[in-house]
Amino acid sequence: MKLPFSKKTISTDALKIEEILNRSVDKVYPSKDDLKKVLLSGKRITIYVGIDPTADYVHMGHSTNYLILERFHKLGHRIIVLVGDFTAMIGDPTDKTSARVQLSKEQIKKNLTSFKKQIGKILDFNDRSNPIDFKFNSKWLSKLSFEQLIDISSNFTVQQMIERDMFQKRLSEKKPLYVHEFFYPLMQGYDSVALGVDIEMGGTDQTFNMLAGRTLVKRYLNKEKFVISTTLLTNPVTGEKLMSKSLGTGVGLNESSDSMFGKIMALADEGVVQTFIDCTRLTMEEIQKKKDRLANGVNPKEIKLELACEVVRMYHGEVAANKAMANWENTFSKGNNPDEVETVLVEDGEMVASVLIRAGLVASKSEWRRLVEQGGIHNTTSDDLVIKDEKEIIKDGMTIRVGKRKFVKIQVKK
Repeated sequence: MKLPFSKKTISTDALKIEEILNRSVDKVYPSKDDLKKVLLSGKRITIYVGIDPTADYVHMGHSTNYLILERFHKLGHRIIVLVGDFTAMIGDPTDKTSARVQLSKEQIKKNLTSFKKQIGKILDFNDRSNPIDFKFNSKWLSKLSFEQLIDISSNFTVQQMIERDMFQKRLSEKKPLYVHEFFYPLMQGYDSVALGVDIEMGGTDQTFNMLAGRTLVKRYLNKEKFVISTTLLTNPVTGEKLMSKSLGTGVGLNESSDSMFGKIMALADEGVVQTFIDCTRLTMEEIQKKKDRLANGVNPKEIKLELACEVVRMYHGEVAANKAMANWENTFSKGNNPDEVETVLVEDGEMVASVLIRAGLVASKSEWRRLVEQGGIHNTTSDDLVIKDEKEIIKDGMTIRVGKRKFVKIQVKK
């Protein structure tokens, strides 16, 4: 009887392997050449990517890793998506100049509601010929004894931990550095042991945590674990992340087609090419042609429109992409209101400020005052009239624009 995953089912296509090793990849530990040999050998390997439910959405910055997982999956390798429902209660200190807020089990459960559905927009969880595993690290981490935790901790030194840049910065600024934050890389590292994986993949900001796993796999499983650090989607000019859960920025995979299109059009021009590379299925040859057009003087807006269409097409389909583009052009090129605007029910006599803050379009009263002072609040039902009164009262049926692309329609409760 033929096994479902025999050596013959693993593709060793050299071109596809080259794409896996180089597209959106920063570095491979111990080396790309070593991993290339394994991939060309036809051996079936297990690779995983972890994600913590620190928010209720998966954003395009995460999609980079899932698109690479998809390439591994198409070659026939085993894929695991690991949700850090236990590690989220600790909080990853990576790149943080202050301790993360620890999440409760209730918050984590709420955030997890649609995770698989969102990631499933990229990965095929219905593929029975090569099933993709979806696991939770609470299954093993919650069962670790204190004795086991001590043994895991004995593989690392305090010096290794505090040498991390963000910890050094906190120490120099006399900010608190909590003992529980040292546990995070140990727990993430132990995930690799529990899963018995051959490869862990994550952004460059996860390299320390992933290498901790490599140490533990050598110790407890006596084998090599490859680490693939992937490029972070950043603005090449400012170096700032274009997608961040912590900062509340980025394009969520669960967003509507119009919202997704608008947010992509709001990205910095200089980040467009890298977004094509990291977040789409276009070939590198197709992306190079777009890059060449930019170099030859094509308006970046034209290329960005193509990016927005491509991304929305991936997650919502061709019809939705075309409609979103038409709606965006109608709204922002012609100055009209979008076809679909969220409607909020309000009490008669409420102030615009209160409604916008409650709807999440304005973060606080201080931001409201700043936006009013800068002319950033418009009543688009009155010839795009700028709202100048901080105590402006709502009117039934009015549509308000906040900044360039946030709209809300007011409906008074009857």
